[in-house]
Amino acid sequence: MLLRSLRSACAVWRPSSIRHLLAVVLIVIPLGACSSLFGDKNDLPPDEPADKLYNEGVFLLNQRQDYKGAVKKFEEVERQHPYSEWARKALIMSAYSHYQANEYEEAIVAAKRYVTLHPGSPDAAYAQFIVGSAYFDQIPDISRDQQRTEKAVAALDEVARKFPNTEYAVSAKRKMDIARDQLAGKEMTTGRYYMEKKDFTGAINRFKIVVTQYQTTRHVEEALMRLTEAYMALGIVPEAQTAAAVLGHNFPDSSWYKDAYTLVKTGGVEPAENKGSWISRAFKKIGVG
Repeated sequence: MLLRSLRSACAVWRPSSIRHLLAVVLIVIPLGACSSLFGDKNDLPPDEPADKLYNEGVFLLNQRQDYKGAVKKFEEVERQHPYSEWARKALIMSAYSHYQANEYEEAIVAAKRYVTLHPGSPDAAYAQFIVGSAYFDQIPDISRDQQRTEKAVAALDEVARKFPNTEYAVSAKRKMDIARDQLAGKEMTTGRYYMEKKDFTGAINRFKIVVTQYQTTRHVEEALMRLTEAYMALGIVPEAQTAAAVLGHNFPDSSWYKDAYTLVKTGGVEPAENKGSWISRAFKKIGVG
């Protein structure tokens, strides 16, 4: 009898009534069931000690040369203990590990983040040095675009300016000299190309960059000789004389000076410095000669 009554009741229920019943059932489910359905927070693995994670990262880095594994450990320190002193140390080590793995972009990002978050830290100089070194190690062949070289110079110059009394400043200056020489070489390559095309004005503009911006590189001697050559070709003899005179005054034993001297003599003149020339002013400004 009871079974028939239940069947009759179910037969007349509409879908909306069924949904209502399900809602009621869900509401009255004990809250304890939620733990069984979605997991108890106590089931989550506890955080590992920061020093343990950090030391494991150092071990993987130094003993195993497992740079990617080390990065994971250092990142866990940051994730589990974000405001600790260990997190600060882990960030610089993460940047270094990326650099050792030749993951230059990741190293740059991590090191820049360190400088931003901890500008007054004793390791800020090293973080900035990692940025410059990562760009430096990506310097391309001289025939290619030198954007990375320019970034290397800028980042390394920041090390030398902001942290002049650190050990990294010396290394930064050494790398910066190499990078600047590369940039000067790129300008010389382009200038020579213009010379071959008889575009002497275009060539002068390139050699001018070497003389004014990369005066301490090994390319400056040739740049002055090429300026002598280009100005003579254009018939601008006073500037050619000045380029040759400045070259002879600052690099008297240079083979490039011998070529420049011969060139102006062939034109019936001697090397003679015009103090109003941009070439003369450029050397005077930087204190050469």
